[in-house]
Amino acid sequence: MVFTLPHALNPIVLKHKAPLLNTLFAAVSETLLVFGQNKLGGRLGFISILHTWDQKLKAHFHLHCLVAGGVISADWNTWSASPNRYLFNAQALSQVFRGKFMARLTHAVNTHQISLPPNSYPALNDRLYANPWVVSVRPPIRPPQHVLEYLARYTYRVAISNQRLVELKDGQVTFRYKDRQSHQNLPLTLEAVEFIRRFLLHSLPAGFVRIRHYGFWANRYRQEHLAKIKHALALPTESNRTTDSLPSMMLSLTGIDFTRCPNCRKGSLQTVAEIPKISSGCRRQIIRAPTAAMRAAA
Repeated sequence: MVFTLPHALNPIVLKHKAPLLNTLFAAVSETLLVFGQNKLGGRLGFISILHTWDQKLKAHFHLHCLVAGGVISADWNTWSASPNRYLFNAQALSQVFRGKFMARLTHAVNTHQISLPPNSYPALNDRLYANPWVVSVRPPIRPPQHVLEYLARYTYRVAISNQRLVELKDGQVTFRYKDRQSHQNLPLTLEAVEFIRRFLLHSLPAGFVRIRHYGFWANRYRQEHLAKIKHALALPTESNRTTDSLPSMMLSLTGIDFTRCPNCRKGSLQTVAEIPKISSGCRRQIIRAPTAAMRAAA
């Protein structure tokens, strides 16, 4: 599912990123949890991933949500799958999502958590309620192992990848974008300053978490919850399954060997050193590649 904020909110979100993007996460999570309880009678589980851009690097705030196709009962003994070909009705989701977001936005304005021009909110409120908000409910990803590939594509992406950059010449940047109408990849040229401005629109506040887990996928009790769900579905537990290494698991699921050298496509990448996490109380260390003698001793 994809939940999108109206572009009328873009100037406010860009000025107050942390509170309003947190509001977006809260409104979407509350909406999905309510629908899971009211429509399917149990606790839903889903992962939400924030995106802030469109193909032309303009502001486009939306959440991609990977949602389970069913719920677990309150006693954790029964799994109920969705009886329909779709999980929830997109129009109904849109109305509830808009209502929950607007309630939180109104509270933030009234309590001066965000600042707006004087007497401008009533007109903005009317404008935001004038049209339905965009919620897209998409088909399940099949086969299921491609879910991992889907998450890998969307989890740590930045606004634009190197593959889309075409040329930097005479103070202008040319890159490719996908036209949603023609489904073609087309070139777009911007002044370098404008390109940098658009790219920096998508920087997030320090420490902001753009990937969040909810319901039975919530971080604190995830392993316990998933074990109970597997028991309800009569699926094998982790203790009954063989444990593969990460490279072999990725190869079997996606067909991609990420240890293969990206340049020669023949050799395999080897770990030569690990950079430790540095906290404020730790002495900084310099990591050097091991010498031949060190490798021989290992």
